[in-house]
Amino acid sequence: MSGEVEQTPGGDDGIRATARGGAPVPLSVLDLVTVGAGHTATGAVRTAVDLARTAERRGFHRYWVAEHHSMPGVASSSPAVLLAHLAAHTSAIRLGSGGVMLPNHAPLVIAEQFGTLEAMAPGRIDLGLGRAPGTDGATAAALRRTERHQEGAEEFPQQLLELTRFLDASFPDGHPYAGIHAVPGPVQATAPGGVQSPHRPPLWLLGSSGFSAQLAGALGLPFAFAHHFSAANTVPALDLYRSSFRPSEVLSEPYALIGVAALAAEDEQEARRQAMTGALAMLRLRTGRPGLVPTPKEAAAYDFTERERGFVDSWLGNVVHGTPDAVRQGLDDLVRRTGADELMITANVHGGEARLRSYELIADAYGLPDRP
Repeated sequence: MSGEVEQTPGGDDGIRATARGGAPVPLSVLDLVTVGAGHTATGAVRTAVDLARTAERRGFHRYWVAEHHSMPGVASSSPAVLLAHLAAHTSAIRLGSGGVMLPNHAPLVIAEQFGTLEAMAPGRIDLGLGRAPGTDGATAAALRRTERHQEGAEEFPQQLLELTRFLDASFPDGHPYAGIHAVPGPVQATAPGGVQSPHRPPLWLLGSSGFSAQLAGALGLPFAFAHHFSAANTVPALDLYRSSFRPSEVLSEPYALIGVAALAAEDEQEARRQAMTGALAMLRLRTGRPGLVPTPKEAAAYDFTERERGFVDSWLGNVVHGTPDAVRQGLDDLVRRTGADELMITANVHGGEARLRSYELIADAYGLPDRP
């Protein structure tokens, strides 16, 4: 496990980063810890460790995992647990949630979990928050122990304020929670002999529409947009974020990253073959048939209806895939169109080897360093 970090990697606020090699903006990784047909969750977690180490070695800025539930092909239901494991196997790359679904959890629990992660990997932890359940309504009810499926989304701003106050130990006098503290956290510095940690996980708001974009702007927080599954809303949401932005103690100007699906291979045909596995998995998820990510052979043999073919073609239209040069061009074009400050690349396909190879090829295409 890493030791104390005196200066936050990539910048003095833990948010803004510097582009490396020939990349137009910093490059990062979003991982769902996908489970392919014929593989186990254990193998998926091992691939996640390999991918985090590869991302660190090749100069990617951060590595996030996303909370999803009741999806056989996604093994990232517990971001905090995964991040603790990844922290023990890396030493420099930023690690975070992309995101934790705030309505599914008590704010105090999240503050404690991420305070613990910060103690494990000082100066390397990000806390990205979403207001969606990361699953269907029935599963959300099981998680929250309530039948009010929309309750969490409606109360998101209040939950966010509560979480922030737990992280900062900033409840006002007289508040019912003024005497309750998230530990590890700032309260430890007030005890005799206590020393305040110089780091606190920066908060990010995640979204796929305008709500979180506007809220992130109003609060002066960094914003992460899910372009990889809501591409039509990307530019409007980023415009809303920037127009709503108010400088804060966290940021003096907007900072927006976008998640983008990208898969590079040595030739275009192989990239398409791999990308089809993720497209078929998404089709099944969207039609109420979630399962493991299919193999390339299964995806190639699948008999698509006309409607299904339309969905897959539309989905693949937003997946930047092909040769390394083609992927680089596609990512460069996306930065120009959106003005994104950072790209977070996700590659949800069947095999771990294909995913690892893709990130290596993208790093090579941008001339990112290969550090032993």
